[in-house]
Amino acid sequence: MTSTLKETVGRYGIWSVGLRSEDADRRGELAEAAAELEELGYGAVWLGGNSSAAHAAPLIEATSKLTFGTSIQSIWQHEPDAAAAAFAALESTHPGRFVLGLGVSHAKRVEQYARPYSALVEHLDGLDAAGVPADRRLLAALGPKSLRLARDRAAGSIPYLVTPEHTAHAREILGEAPLLAPELGVIPETDPVRARALAREFLELYLPLPNYTNNFLRHGFTEDDLRDGGSDRLVDALFAWGDDQAIRARIDAFLDAGADHVALQVLDGEPRDGLPRKAWRRVAALLG
Repeated sequence: MTSTLKETVGRYGIWSVGLRSEDADRRGELAEAAAELEELGYGAVWLGGNSSAAHAAPLIEATSKLTFGTSIQSIWQHEPDAAAAAFAALESTHPGRFVLGLGVSHAKRVEQYARPYSALVEHLDGLDAAGVPADRRLLAALGPKSLRLARDRAAGSIPYLVTPEHTAHAREILGEAPLLAPELGVIPETDPVRARALAREFLELYLPLPNYTNNFLRHGFTEDDLRDGGSDRLVDALFAWGDDQAIRARIDAFLDAGADHVALQVLDGEPRDGLPRKAWRRVAALLG
């Protein structure tokens, strides 16, 4: 199924917090946006935040072939049996359209956070017992141990806030078959000062989280790179910004490093729960 999953999601997808909105008044807007992403040729949509099958269901209804995945569903807030039941219900009506992306979140955000790797293994055991196939789930794996788990107990990995160098490292651990689909922030801005300011504004949410900063330090960055909102070196490694050619080149760097698919999170300075549809169209055009 893994090779089929690779073919289904294609090379490019959209990562979005806005599309997982629970605001009933936005349902029509979300459905329309999802349908346009399908028309633009994206292969998958990754629903940010602590998302679930319930967030994916109305978007799947509004489209005909797009794959939707959670990025991520927190193992602390969704019991395996409940997650499996939601997966099965969606699979029965729209087979093959939903992928369960799982992660351990962060100690600063989860009161019961403890022994995250062991908790993830136990969660996967629960999903196995409840009938969720390993080849329909993905892990938000950053470190070597979690990447090996993604290789052995899932269809692959959906790492967040990473570099091409991490992608190459992840591919080496995963091997050829598993799906590797990193997220990449895309900033459609040619002015370096403005682009890096938008990146640092975004990073404010993540630099206090050791899961990410430890990963940066494992891959050649220093404590100095983590100060003052992130060094230019860190920002330029984590985000695609500039003109269309520069953005395309940065996306291609992830593919060249071993990614099968890149989940593009467009950051245009608007609220994170917005729907940057104009920018999604621009990115689709530069991808050709």
